[in-house]
Amino acid sequence: MQKHKPKRITPQNYLKYYYDIPYEGKTSAGKPLRRLKDITCPYRGIKIIPSTTIKKFEKGLNECYTAEDCIKLLYGYRNNMLPVEKDIYAIFSDFVRLNPDDNLQNCLMMIKTNCLTRLKLEEMEVLDDVDMLTRKLSSQTALSIRAKTTKCRQIILNNCEHDTFKRKTFLNSLEEVVPKDNEKEIFKDIKNKALFLPTSESSKNAFVVKYSKRTQTEITRRLFIASTGSIEHVTPASNGGKNCIGNFLLTSASGNRYRENMPLPDYIKRYPKIPQYMQEYIDDVIREIHEGNMAGNETYPYKIKNKLYEESQGRILISLSAYKYSEEDAVKAVEAYEHRWDSH
Repeated sequence: MQKHKPKRITPQNYLKYYYDIPYEGKTSAGKPLRRLKDITCPYRGIKIIPSTTIKKFEKGLNECYTAEDCIKLLYGYRNNMLPVEKDIYAIFSDFVRLNPDDNLQNCLMMIKTNCLTRLKLEEMEVLDDVDMLTRKLSSQTALSIRAKTTKCRQIILNNCEHDTFKRKTFLNSLEEVVPKDNEKEIFKDIKNKALFLPTSESSKNAFVVKYSKRTQTEITRRLFIASTGSIEHVTPASNGGKNCIGNFLLTSASGNRYRENMPLPDYIKRYPKIPQYMQEYIDDVIREIHEGNMAGNETYPYKIKNKLYEESQGRILISLSAYKYSEEDAVKAVEAYEHRWDSH
């Protein structure tokens, strides 16, 4: 019988393989961004864990057997963690002090019941907000949406293990509703509000409930991978966004996944500091370009500045005052780089 080789995990497919983040495109255009280090996530403000650390982390993870082993491995990445992951890491750290030889999954199982109750309340609050918005719709459209939120509430209150509330199912069910022409803007607001249903990226309670069913290895990897670098489409591919560096950001995997196809102005409403983080991001990229780490892509700051301004409807206005290249000089630098390669 022929044996199949295990799938080779690379920095390029690591996130998709383990974390199911949005499609990143079958293109090499994002490679110059992936290679950068010490970059601020433009969505969440943390320093992104570079993809070059993945192999080292996986090697260390293979040698983890106890909860204490896992916490020691994660210790070096704690400052890169996002709020939810930091909260979970703190819970695990307290657990390990008393139970060093135990398992992280057991820790989550101990607190799952209380977290599940709080998670249900979080879900109900978002559904309440959705129902509130339906008051602006016609009775027929409002009733169609409320029928779906009512079904969700029934599932949430039902403690049956086999019939659980799934955020994605509710989001997909909204696509079945056909609003009238004069209701499309309100309906868009409703769909965007539904995106705020808690996930393991946005809610500690959702994390505990979801990962209490996972192995210690999966839990540990998840705390690490949320902050690793991911190529994000500013204009989503599903909306016609191109696979080119001028449409790419290097973001944390969690920041990428949680946005999904949410319009950038709505994502800014969720995280008002995004314009500030975007400036920190571009300043970090400029530093890397000045250090020679992004040769051939000197026009990137200008391209991404224009793309962000357009996609955010003017909410993100990047300053390039720290950049040593004028737009004209940046074009010349790219042309010179390409000429050197062509001459070889």
